[in-house]
Amino acid sequence: MSAQKSLSPLSSLIFASRWLQLPLYLGLILAQCVYVFLFGKELWHLIHSATQLTEQLIMLAVLGLIDVVMISNLLVMVIVGGYETFVSRLGLHNHPDQPEWLSHVNASVLKVKLAMAIIGISSIHLLKTFIEIGTLGTEGSKYTEAGVLWQTIIHCVFILSAIGIAWTDKLMSNGHAKPAANAH
Repeated sequence: MSAQKSLSPLSSLIFASRWLQLPLYLGLILAQCVYVFLFGKELWHLIHSATQLTEQLIMLAVLGLIDVVMISNLLVMVIVGGYETFVSRLGLHNHPDQPEWLSHVNASVLKVKLAMAIIGISSIHLLKTFIEIGTLGTEGSKYTEAGVLWQTIIHCVFILSAIGIAWTDKLMSNGHAKPAANAH
């Protein structure tokens, strides 16, 4: 048995400060409740109006539902992964519902997963824009050529950022693995 080293008061305070994030994660859970309400409202609208909607409007409504689900998935990753990484262990090691990704989550993995989720959400928004782009240039159109161009550019920047994050993470993990391999 090894005796646990006691922390200095300053070290204890600094380490305990991680619990200040708890209200933030609880707030995100409340935000997820809002998204569940929004999903239900949009689904009810889709079901209630299905016979009056065109195929394009139904597709846009379904894409809106998918967007809400993807944002909710992003919230789950931030809430569960962030709490597990930065606050305290959840103790789900043998739980049958433990997400597979949670067993190897760390700040780097979380960043890459978040970047991929943001790309997915951006893709849904861009797809919705491309579906509705037929109204471009008409009176009352929600879109302008510049707006569509900027949306596409921003989406590409998200993709490049995710590639950069993943590449940097790979370089850093390979950098940590090399000294361990040389030690043998």
